[in-house]
Amino acid sequence: MGRRDREPKKKKKGGIGSFFSTLVILAALGVFCYAGYQLFLIYMDYKVGVDEYGALEALAGDEKTSEGFDEEQMAENETMGEDQWGDAYISDNASSAPLEKMENPINFEELRAINEDVIGWLEMEAVDINYPIAQGEDNDFYLHRTFRKQDNFAGSIFLDYLNRPDFSNRNNIVYGHNMKNLSMFGKLKQYKEQETFDKSPYFWIYTPTKIYKYEIFAASVVGTYSDSYKIIFSDVNDFQTFLDQAAKQSVIQTKAKVGYADTVVTLSTCTGDNATRFIVQGKRVRTFQAVPKAGGYDSIDDQPETEG
Repeated sequence: MGRRDREPKKKKKGGIGSFFSTLVILAALGVFCYAGYQLFLIYMDYKVGVDEYGALEALAGDEKTSEGFDEEQMAENETMGEDQWGDAYISDNASSAPLEKMENPINFEELRAINEDVIGWLEMEAVDINYPIAQGEDNDFYLHRTFRKQDNFAGSIFLDYLNRPDFSNRNNIVYGHNMKNLSMFGKLKQYKEQETFDKSPYFWIYTPTKIYKYEIFAASVVGTYSDSYKIIFSDVNDFQTFLDQAAKQSVIQTKAKVGYADTVVTLSTCTGDNATRFIVQGKRVRTFQAVPKAGGYDSIDDQPETEG
């Protein structure tokens, strides 16, 4: 009987190795889908925040306050009463000089109908920052809530809860997130560049009754618990030390002269490093009496709906 050639047996596919390979692929796919879902949620948070503040900006009108600074027209009411150092704030009675009137471009009546915590509106023309300012009972409430009090990691622009709502403290601290889409205070870091400051060294804060113009005198990277966040000062020397430190640590060059008679707003945002913050500081150089806008204000309901 002749010898038959036998064909080699085929190995069976599958087995434990194949099973684990499938598990790895499925796990990787799950991670990918989860990451994609999280990115979608982040995108939606960005979109909700942008849409909300875009609608609110309609309440600020189209006017921009681009008035040039004239030292000869400085209001005399900026001087602080000598007996106020214990609590360090600008007194309304520090001067009897009448205030120049200016039409208020902000519809505070409608803003208050949306959120009774609104205390002002910030405008920085050089970096196109244009937002309402809220103030909560603590510094956590608006950290991750929008102006309409909706949960959102974009949060709001808000004044430190320890400050007076009329910005009358020696140092008034306004916070905002450094958003990657450049909303909120995402553009504030542009003041690290001298050319941004040179474009416009001023910012404005509107309130229901007063309009304040500030001249930027410093922009700095500071520690999270830096003295830049002091609100109360014991005396003139304490405040002067605060001002000297601000000038020393500034990353931009300014010609602004700051002294014990000034009042300051410190705009603060995160840097991506938990140990540091970026701040822009301005001194008040003009105060106007806010009067209603001639012809009235537009309402949010009057604005065309945005797509998307």
